[in-house]
Amino acid sequence: MTGFIIALIVIWIVLSILGFVIEGLFWLAVVGIVLFLATSAWGWFSRKRAGA
Repeated sequence: MTGFIIALIVIWIVLSILGFVIEGLFWLAVVGIVLFLATSAWGWFSRKRAGA
């Protein structure tokens, strides 16, 4: 029984770590997309303002 409980604890720890990693990568992707869109919009407006 103790081995079963330890196995469950190890599984929960692994799943928790994977959840943080996946969540972290998700937010990193969201930040990257937002920054890409902001940079694209800034470049487009700068180009229009310059008359190119």
